[in-house]
Amino acid sequence: MVEPLLKIDQLRKSFGGVLATDNLSLVINRGEIHAVIGPNGAGKTTLFNVINGSIKPDAGEITLDNINITGHEPHQLFNLGILRTFQIAHEFSSLTVKDNLMMVPPNQIGESILQTWISPQKIKIEENEISKKADEVMDFLQLKHLSNEYAGNLSGGQKKLLELGRTMMVKPKIVLLDEVGAGVNRTLLNNIGDAILRLNKELNYTFCMIEHDIEFISKLCNPVIVMAEGAILMEDTISNVKENEKVIEVYLGRS
Repeated sequence: MVEPLLKIDQLRKSFGGVLATDNLSLVINRGEIHAVIGPNGAGKTTLFNVINGSIKPDAGEITLDNINITGHEPHQLFNLGILRTFQIAHEFSSLTVKDNLMMVPPNQIGESILQTWISPQKIKIEENEISKKADEVMDFLQLKHLSNEYAGNLSGGQKKLLELGRTMMVKPKIVLLDEVGAGVNRTLLNNIGDAILRLNKELNYTFCMIEHDIEFISKLCNPVIVMAEGAILMEDTISNVKENEKVIEVYLGRS
């Protein structure tokens, strides 16, 4: 049964007179893996920035589970279940892989100076629970052997896996993946793809990804959204997208 999760209606955003998104509307259903593709300047990153609250739209409405989230701040959207990874991984390089994971859950008891005095036992119990969760995440992503490695020493692909793991430390409703394959070798990219598929099939994760690697998209995504000049050109399966003449013209650069 198709269940709409994220709805975007007539989204409009401009920068200095340049229209980045032009009355854009789309629906992302729960449990799907969407891809957003298009040439540079198509509005893909602006779309993600508006969804996760980094920038405010000029017009339009965004709803998550039928709740209007238009204009919410990023931390509010994080707490509501919208998580995002970035083209350049944002790890804490001076912390270990496990510590990078353990710091993700919000509102931890130990963050309060007062609670460290009056509830040390509660803090210990919570830390043990979070530590156990981090171990489970590392096992899932095959990162356990890097548990005590500083995140800054990881390869590009390992950092992308770590970012994916950080989303697993909470219960996301939707994960926005911004060029998860950028700068990643094919072996690690396949590992990332396998992890995304497992999260989708086993835990019903919903993903929306900006990606340029058509082969990677072909293995993971349905449907595929093609953007051009701030609008949606088409939304279909990857096979139909690759055969569409308009897409070939604007995205693949053929005439």
